[in-house]
Amino acid sequence: MNNQLIQLLVLAAIAVFLILKLRGVLGTRDGFEGQPQAQMPPQENRPNFEVIEGGPDPDIVDYVDEGSPEAEALARMKRAESDFMVGDFLQGARGAYEMILMAYERGDLSEIKDFLAPDVYDAFAAGVEARKEKGLTVEANFIGVRETSLKSVTFNEDTGLAEVDVKFVGEMTSVVRDKAGDIVEGDETEIKRQRDIWTFSRTMGAADPNWHLSATGD
Repeated sequence: MNNQLIQLLVLAAIAVFLILKLRGVLGTRDGFEGQPQAQMPPQENRPNFEVIEGGPDPDIVDYVDEGSPEAEALARMKRAESDFMVGDFLQGARGAYEMILMAYERGDLSEIKDFLAPDVYDAFAAGVEARKEKGLTVEANFIGVRETSLKSVTFNEDTGLAEVDVKFVGEMTSVVRDKAGDIVEGDETEIKRQRDIWTFSRTMGAADPNWHLSATGD
């Protein structure tokens, strides 16, 4: 056996040894193992992020100025009733505005009586009765609400009473007809914009979840 052949056999043996060594360290892939998983960098190489707690509540500062009396009152209301959400309240107020307004225009307060404070109900009922005595009827069509916003908020922690003033800008068409059916006021095609500021009241933490309309203005 010449020296050249011996050198080739030695090199082949070394190659086989290295291949077996690598297979033992890395393992093999048979085509069903999927792609190799990325490894997270060592903990010491990752940047440290400070977690800031106690920041502004988006459910409050989305509707009133941060640090304002209204924001502070809403925060106290949330502490008194943990599941109270300003956004949900305004959505409900928006629906109540349409429901109450249209019930008054139709002259039927039966469905909204439970949502009205006694003095507000009496004022609405007097207005409906006055129309009936004159033989007047109202035909109204609600178009929508262009604006719903908080104007002021107060909360008495001793009594738990919360009062929230909400500004509404609604659009509707309406006409007033006399006994003969003739239009004496309004235009069937004219969309009029109505601005109102309504006060909703409720005792936070009470079993009754309903807010009541306790005052109206413009």
